[in-house]
Order: sequence, then structure tokens, then C-alpha cells
Amino acid sequence: MGPSQFDHEKLDVYRLELKFPAWVTQFLADLCGASLAQSRELRDQLDRASLSMLLNTAEGNGRRQGRQRAKFFDDARGSAIECAACLDASVAKGFVVLPRIEPGKAMLVRTVTMLTKLLERFDPEQFRVRESPSDPVLPFEHAHAAAVATLWRALARCEETPRGWPRRRPCEVETSTISS
Repeated sequence: MGPSQFDHEKLDVYRLELKFPAWVTQFLADLCGASLAQSRELRDQLDRASLSMLLNTAEGNGRRQGRQRAKFFDDARGSAIECAACLDASVAKGFVVLPRIEPGKAMLVRTVTMLTKLLERFDPEQFRVRESPSDPVLPFEHAHAAAVATLWRALARCEETPRGWPRRRPCEVETSTISS
């Protein structure tokens, strides 16, 4: 009988994510040779994001409720995308050349794909991207519009407008003031 395993250790995405920090460790060692001071922020961010991806996947898989699981898988997905952006930035800043980051980006593309499937499985509606005007509006967008309307009503009741605030809503500005 083999060693005991946690549930997250059985996930293919987790095993793939475990390979990424090993790749990143060598990548960061290569960056240290070029310009240690200039690349410090990028190295720290990439290191943190690669660990965050792994840890959020493990923690998410330990959650019982689907939406909680999906939230952690979404956070892990965000960290994977952040890792990809860090790799892109390392090329843009001239620390490495494009072929050097391709193996890492390939791992990240596969990881993001797997995490996206987990998101859809555990919370199919919550994490859908809606770009078409005909798509339903997400609940927080309604809350934002209501909060803005409440703010403008409160400002209208004030005797004085706070410094730097417009006296009217931007959409209520008369066209004669804009034509100058």
C-alpha cells in the first residue's frame, strides 16, 4: 500500500502546477545572472504567484461547497494568468528572450484550461464572461449603479458640493458649457 494522499494531490491540474515552481526556480536563477536589482520585483511577483496558484488549487479542492471551491479555483486561475504576465514582462524588459519562456507559458496555458473546466463544473453560472450587450448583467453591476445613484442623490441634498466634485452629474452637463 502506497503513502496516503490528500484529495488535491490526485488532481491532474495540481500535479501540473507542482511542475511549474520547479521550472520557475531555474528560470529565476537565470534571471539572477542578468540584473539582480532590476529584476527583483518581477522575480518576487512570479515566485509568489506560482505558489499562490498551487496553494489555491489545494485549498479549493478541500472545500465542500461548489461555489467556495470555484472561488479558489478562480483565484488559482488568476495567479496562473499573473505568472504568464510576469513571463511576458521578463521578455518586454529584456531580461530573457521569448524562446526561454515558452515552456513555462505552455504549462500555464494547460493549467488555465484545466482550472477553467473545474470552474465550470463547480459553479457554471458565476464565472461566465458576458461581453454581449444582450447577455444578462451580473448582480454587482446593478449594485454599483444603485450606489452611484444614491451618491448623486446625497450630493443633491448637500448645500455645498465637495471640493473638486462636479455640481451636476456628468450626463446632465449642458452642451453650452462643453462647446467652448
